[in-house]
Amino acid sequence: MGARCAGSARSACRASTKKIPFTPRGFADPRGAFFSPSLASLGINSPVKQTIVTLDLEGVLVPEIWIAVAEKTGIEALRRTTRDEPDYDVLMRHRLDLLAENNLKLSDIQDVIATLAPMEGAKAFLDEVRARTQLVILSDTFLQFAKPLMRQLDWPALFCHQLEVRDDVIMNYHLRQSDQKRKSVAAFQSLNYHVIAAGDSYNDTSMLAEADQGILFRAPNNVIEEFPQFPAVTNYAELMDLIFD
Repeated sequence: MGARCAGSARSACRASTKKIPFTPRGFADPRGAFFSPSLASLGINSPVKQTIVTLDLEGVLVPEIWIAVAEKTGIEALRRTTRDEPDYDVLMRHRLDLLAENNLKLSDIQDVIATLAPMEGAKAFLDEVRARTQLVILSDTFLQFAKPLMRQLDWPALFCHQLEVRDDVIMNYHLRQSDQKRKSVAAFQSLNYHVIAAGDSYNDTSMLAEADQGILFRAPNNVIEEFPQFPAVTNYAELMDLIFD
C-alpha cells in the first residue's frame, strides 16, 4: 500500500495523484489546457493495409454466357463479347436487338445458364483464395443471369448490373454504376485495401489499371497485345502464384 498524505501536504498530494481525464478533444490537464497525444504515444498501432482480390466472372471463373446462348440458338452474332468489343453499350444494344429480332426471352437465356458449370478448377481456386484473403467478383453480367452460377461457386460477393424485364421480355439494361469495376477498386483502396485484380477482357482493363496489381487471365491475344503492361497467365496455379507471391 502506498504512503498516505498527511497534514498540510494532503492537498498537494491529492493534486499530484489525481487522474488526468481523457475527453474527445484529448487529455485535460489540471490547468484546463488540452493536448492530443499521438497514436504511437498511446501504444496504438498505425493502420496496416489488408489485401482484397477482385475477379471478373465470365471467362475467368465460368464460361461466357452469351457464347453459350449463341451455341444453343445458332445465332452467331451473339458470340461477340467484351473480348471483341471495347464499348459495352454498343455491345449490349446489339445483343438486345438480336434478342428482339429472334424473340428470345429471359427464360430462354436462363435455361441455357442452368446448363453451365464453373470452369474446371475454378471452384477449388476460389475456395483457396477466399480461405486466405478477401475476394469480390466484379462483373458486367446481370443479377437475373448470375444466381445459378453463384450457387455453384458457394455464393461469393458479386457486384454486377440489372436487366429491365417485362413479361419475360428483356427491355433494357441498367448499369449499377458506369465503369463500376474501376470505381469499386478505387473505393476499396480508399478503405486502405491493397487490391489485386484479374480479368480477361477490354471491360476489365480499367479495373486492372486502377488496382495495385493487375493480371490478365486467359485473355485473347488482341487484349494481351494492347495491354502488355499486365502479366498474362493461363491457369489457376499461375494466377494463385501471382496473387500470393
